[in-house]
Amino acid sequence: MKRDIENHVTGISKFVDDFPTLDGTLEAYLFYSEKAHAEILNIDYASALKSEGVADILTANDIPGENQIGGIIKDEMLFAEHEVEFIGEPIALVIADTKENAKKASNKIVVEYKDLPVVTDPREAYEKGLLIRPPQIFSGGDVDSAWSGCDVVVEGKVDSGGQEHLYLETQASYAVPTDSGLKIYSSTQSPTVVQRTISNVLNIPMHRIEVDVLRLGGGFGGKEDQATIWAVLSALAAYKLNRPVKLVLSRMDDLKITGKRHPYSSDYKIGLSKDGKILAYEVTFYQNAGAFADLSTAILERTLFHAANCYAIPNVKATGISCKTNLPPNTAFRGFGGPQGMFVIEAALHKAADVMGIDVDILQQKNLIADNDVYFYGQKVENAQAVNSWQTADEKFNLDKLKKEVRNFNEQNERFKKGFAVMPISFGISFTNSFLNQASALVHVYTDGSVGVSTAAVEMGQGVNEKIIEVCSRTFSISKNRIKIETTNTTRIANTSPTAASTGADLNGNAAKIACDNILERLKIIAAQELNAKDSEKLSIENEQVYLEGQETDLGWDELIQAAYLSRTNLSSHAYYATPDIYFDRDKNIGSPFAYHVYGTSFITVTVDCLLGIYKFDSVKIVHDFGKSLHRLIDLGQAEGALAQGIGWMTMEELVQSANGELKSNTLSTYKIPDIYSVPDEVIIEFLENSENRFGPFNSKAIGEPPFMYGIGVYFAILNAMKSFDPNLELFYNAPITPEKVLLALYPEVKV
Repeated sequence: MKRDIENHVTGISKFVDDFPTLDGTLEAYLFYSEKAHAEILNIDYASALKSEGVADILTANDIPGENQIGGIIKDEMLFAEHEVEFIGEPIALVIADTKENAKKASNKIVVEYKDLPVVTDPREAYEKGLLIRPPQIFSGGDVDSAWSGCDVVVEGKVDSGGQEHLYLETQASYAVPTDSGLKIYSSTQSPTVVQRTISNVLNIPMHRIEVDVLRLGGGFGGKEDQATIWAVLSALAAYKLNRPVKLVLSRMDDLKITGKRHPYSSDYKIGLSKDGKILAYEVTFYQNAGAFADLSTAILERTLFHAANCYAIPNVKATGISCKTNLPPNTAFRGFGGPQGMFVIEAALHKAADVMGIDVDILQQKNLIADNDVYFYGQKVENAQAVNSWQTADEKFNLDKLKKEVRNFNEQNERFKKGFAVMPISFGISFTNSFLNQASALVHVYTDGSVGVSTAAVEMGQGVNEKIIEVCSRTFSISKNRIKIETTNTTRIANTSPTAASTGADLNGNAAKIACDNILERLKIIAAQELNAKDSEKLSIENEQVYLEGQETDLGWDELIQAAYLSRTNLSSHAYYATPDIYFDRDKNIGSPFAYHVYGTSFITVTVDCLLGIYKFDSVKIVHDFGKSLHRLIDLGQAEGALAQGIGWMTMEELVQSANGELKSNTLSTYKIPDIYSVPDEVIIEFLENSENRFGPFNSKAIGEPPFMYGIGVYFAILNAMKSFDPNLELFYNAPITPEKVLLALYPEVKV
């Protein structure tokens, strides 16, 4: 098992709010806008400044550098100055001796506003010309001329909601002045982004800022970009007051003012031949970005890349429109826009199958992408496992039998109906901004034979540290107990890419392997000298023992390390890895942006109570492409967790905002996530055999995001059960499909 589990459950593991605070530490509380869109006419800080324990109140006037924290697009100020654009936008930072005193003081700040129009719907924003950037189009083939050759053409609308990250550890940062600058303990997935942004705001060079990350209590993308602001705020306060400053959000504030998964509203048009081949697909995505860009443009781009899911479609046109609304800036979330795109193509196929009078799995299987096909954005398919995973799932679980069991049940039951669906997936692995696909690692072998490893990977519960330990253990062929993963630190590893896009183990594992290989080559030379062997290439290390031409020698790991040290051999290595063979031309929107794809197939069965509208998830049976798994238990756990989170997004996790931009589902009593009672009764996850991947350490494949997409199939299983109850049901594609929506759709005559 992961070696940090015991520390977690016994409370030994430390998170930002657990770190022992230094003498003189102050606490900060954010004063933020309670208006979604308004002009700031006047702010009175007088009473707040006199409040008990207050050390200072910082505003935009206290920023020595630039009042700007935008990443991809420079459109987001650290502190609002003249106008606020969402509820939760920072206006001032109150610093006091305790968090309670800082919060009390913030309640004494008086702001005079002038209300401005509030927009929360992306389609309305589009109509008003409120865009983060101009629309982006990915296309392949010739959609316009393809429609005339289609026997079946179906059009429709699809809506998918947002999703709250609900990480266990809320946003947190602790900034400490040092004799050379600042050290920031941050709960971030992006240490270098934090470092660079602080540098920009404080107008000091990056080398004076050290960002250190021990671990996160969950991230799911919510700390890729949005952890930055809290680190910057604490750093600004520490810099101005020359005292340590801690800033930790309460759960209520974290829910209220941080960005979520992007809601989308989409239009589609799909054309097929009479034998079920998809000939043309056109889709427009209206992305609800919130007030500022954050990572929205990159997320929308990944939506476009995954618009066709795992299907070979000769003619595709996908348009992405990032719409500016008066909500907190929405941000990265597991899948990074991919799920929103894949939900639409699955809805389009579901509707087409209904029109054609056939089961949708017939259309899905007929159009699966295969080797030598080309994704519509120009990437040639290599080592495709879409067909293989489908066929393997059928062999293991018997698709026809499952469908027959559902039909038989429905024929014998009136109130309860079962629904069945298949969800195949194809998910690209790499950052779509090619320059981010790089990583470094620093490996030290100490004189006692133990090993310290530093990388840019941030451990947030996904097991990346354990996988990197596995890589180093296999490379050196030593016990994993000899290996320690250091904190993620911008001083030891510079210019880090975020731990995101499911690339953490790939990028950092490969870098660590190169570093270990460098040291291993030096050790073999020393071993050859110790054993009087002429060729170091004939030497190997197996289970901490040196072998010569396959025969065990008396030279062990400990003795070898001592010999290397005494002979003044370098036992450290800093190594660098950049993913090869990836590129994307953004002028033409054509290229090969992904190192590889992850594939899989899931069979899903649900039962719906058609009197009450409630449902339960009977079984999810999956064949997933793990490549050659580095750690089967970690991979299995990640697949199970991603599935549950995907089911939650599709069924029960409903974000509700008022017309004036206020989050109504802002507590754990009004926002429902899957718990132990709402996961499937049966979850079977089989590892697809014979899948190779030259880009992953030891042929492994990424696991973090792809299984999330299996949850999409639950939506269609529920809809199919409803259709069995009411054959005249008007199909709708509006997620999440909550019990309330199920009930109202089954009984449309009921007035609410």
